[in-house]
Amino acid sequence: MALPERGSINWLHVSTLIAVGILVGTEMVGASWAAGWALGGLLQFSPLVSRIVEGLFALCGVVLLYYFMRTAISNESIRN
Repeated sequence: MALPERGSINWLHVSTLIAVGILVGTEMVGASWAAGWALGGLLQFSPLVSRIVEGLFALCGVVLLYYFMRTAISNESIRN
């Protein structure tokens, strides 16, 4: 059984996805981390609890970035 031929890689689309990942990732993770920092300061948590809240919010940002990139890759054809 022969494998179907695949097209060549469209490097313009790959570079677009990388750029979008960097841009959106910086915004999403940075904003969620800052939200955790602001919440910890607003509620006057101890430094340890504040760091834990920051880490949890940053983790939420990474998860959101994962789902965003998964959707972006499925909608942007990498191969011709």
